[in-house]
Amino acid sequence: MRGELQNGLEQLLHDDVIFYSPIVYTPQKGKAITTLYLQAAGQTLPGEKPKNETGNTSGEAPKGFRYTKEILDGYHAVLEFETTVEGKYVNGIDMITCDDNGKIIEFRVLIRPLQAINLVHKQMGEMLDRMKP
Repeated sequence: MRGELQNGLEQLLHDDVIFYSPIVYTPQKGKAITTLYLQAAGQTLPGEKPKNETGNTSGEAPKGFRYTKEILDGYHAVLEFETTVEGKYVNGIDMITCDDNGKIIEFRVLIRPLQAINLVHKQMGEMLDRMKP
């Protein structure tokens, strides 16, 4: 899956894409850093599967990452998502802008509630540290 994400991002992201993180104040510029952040998010926000008392996956629906709404308007998309991380509900939006060639030139992520932001901040930091060469 990681390779598929990398190859997909290579095709989708403009070389000069700007990434706005919900955690980092400064916009991140360029395909390489944006790819790193999006790969880390993919590892950090996959969601959880409920487990029964024996530790086996129960018949309940996964509480994994999923998009719940989308708004599309020309070169812009707003995608609302939900997931669960460490038992905490995470809700957010991805705001994406593309150029005339369909390449993503801006990717902005917003997350709520505050507990989710704090948890994602911690986990993203740990994941980015592990992903460093």
